[in-house]
Amino acid sequence: MTSDPNDVISIGNRLLKQYPDAFSTEFSANRDVVRTMTYVSSNRLRNRIAGYITREKRSS
Repeated sequence: MTSDPNDVISIGNRLLKQYPDAFSTEFSANRDVVRTMTYVSSNRLRNRIAGYITREKRSS
């Protein structure tokens, strides 16, 4: 399954907006949070979302 970068950004931004304090600057912690907060069945897509969130948290 290919993941559209716009989908990754959209989901990541939505999660960051709804749960800003749930995420940190650590990828592994964010990966676990994304796993519990979404119903994404693809590991690759979950990791891409967690990676995007991690980059956003580190840059802010």
